[in-house]
Parts: sequence; C-alpha cells; structure tokens
Amino acid sequence: MNKKNKFGHVLSETLIYLFLVLVLLVVIVPIIYLILASFKTNTEILTHAGNFFPEKFSLENYELALKSSDFYIPTLLKNSLLYTLAHVFIIVFTSSMAGFSFAKGKYPLQKVIFACFSFLLFVKLGGITIYATFEVLNLFHIKRTLWSLLILDAFAIPIVDIYLVKSYVTTLPDGILEAAKIDGCSFFGTFFKIALPIIKPVLATISILAFQGSWNSYIMPTIFTLTRPEQRTIIVGLMALKTNSGAATNWNLMLAGSAVALLPVLVAYLVANKYFVKGLSAGAVKG
Repeated sequence: MNKKNKFGHVLSETLIYLFLVLVLLVVIVPIIYLILASFKTNTEILTHAGNFFPEKFSLENYELALKSSDFYIPTLLKNSLLYTLAHVFIIVFTSSMAGFSFAKGKYPLQKVIFACFSFLLFVKLGGITIYATFEVLNLFHIKRTLWSLLILDAFAIPIVDIYLVKSYVTTLPDGILEAAKIDGCSFFGTFFKIALPIIKPVLATISILAFQGSWNSYIMPTIFTLTRPEQRTIIVGLMALKTNSGAATNWNLMLAGSAVALLPVLVAYLVANKYFVKGLSAGAVKG
C-alpha cells in the first residue's frame, strides 16, 4: 500500500470513528443528563436547566417518588413486567411462525398473502383506530383492562419482525429441513425442533425491540387503566408524578422515576446485546 492509499485509508477510518463517536454522544448524553438531573431539586432544574451537574447531589427525589401513592414501585414493576413479557412472547411467537411459513412453507397464494402483509407496511392509521377498537371490545363484552390490551396485541401484525425472521430463515440450508422431514418431523415439528434453536439471534433482536416498545408504551395502557389505577404500568405511573402533591411541574420526581424506569430496558439490552447485533445485521442484510 503506497503512502497516498494509506493516508486515504487512515482518513476514512478516522471519519468513520468520528461519526460513530458523534452518534454515541447524541444517544448517551441525554441519558447521562437524565440521571444527573434526577439528583437536582426542582428549582435548580427550572432555573439552571443548562447545568450538566447538580449543585448538590441529593436522594430526596427518589425518596419522594418512591413514597408517592401514584408511583408504588412494586405494583408498577409487576404490571409492567407481566404486560411486557406477555407482549414480547406474543410478538416473538407470531413473527417467528409467520416468517418461517413465508420463507419455507409451500401453500396456495403464498406470495399473494405475503404481498398483502407487506402492503400493511404502508398503512398507518394511528389514533383513528382507538374508537373502532373500543367498539369491537364492547361487541365481545371485553372490559377495558391492561390484560385485555394483550388480546389486541395478539391480533396485531408485526410486519417488520416478520421480515427479519423471513430474511434470516431464508439463509438456512434446505438440506437441514429436508433431513428433518425425512426423519418424520412435520412442518411445525421442523420449526420447533430445528429452525427455532437456529434463529435465536434474530429472535433476541425482536425480543429487545418488542420489550423496549412495550415497556415505553403510554397511550394505550393509559386509556385501558383509567378506571383501574392498580393495573397501571410504570410509564403510566411516571406521568402521574408530574402533578404529584398538586404541583404542575414536578420534573425532579419525573426524572427520578424515569431513571428507575430506564434500568430494566438497559439491563435487557446488556444481557442480549450480542444476539441483538448479530440478529439485526443478519436479518436485515441476508436473504
């Protein structure tokens, strides 16, 4: 490698690393600020919001947040974990089955059905479906609870996750699946015994994305727990801290509660980080 090529290689490497450092700062600085600001008083947050470090570290915010009747940590964590884990299971089960079926299944109108699923990527109705959702629930006499929200999740179609699984499964050698079929495995037996253990990386990716999305969900859990405060998730309870004790701007309590709510997501990502990166790159690029 001559000097000119070597210089160009070093320059490109430097620019790439500078860009990655910049992205890292954009992502991590708000998290660090949130954690540090959670030790500030509300007055300091409102008057000196630009200060990165608190004038004096204090655990008072955490004490007040944990003592608040609207932010009872054990109940909120239990509700959030049960709802989130159930949501993750539903998403992983439906997306893995559908992805495997589209990748290796052979049945009439397979391509047409997949095209219809793909079309849903371009349809986003948003909040306009909330009223219709309540009408359907009323039709089947289903009460509005956090757990009835899981029934709606079961009928949701995770298109992006299906694409990830399909792309990953497409890379599996047909010989392995044919061997299982010769040994007497049915289509579903092949999925559970052969394919499922192999596609763990992409399932870990889907699990983390589903965990993060479900854990941070606010609008629907709020609507479904309006009359059932004992079923609130931690994010719904967190918003209640804003007006705790009759105040309208308890940002110190909200930041302390946010720091507590952030921990499970960080732990989940750290535990499955290796599989997350592997599954996301393989599922998005291969196939």
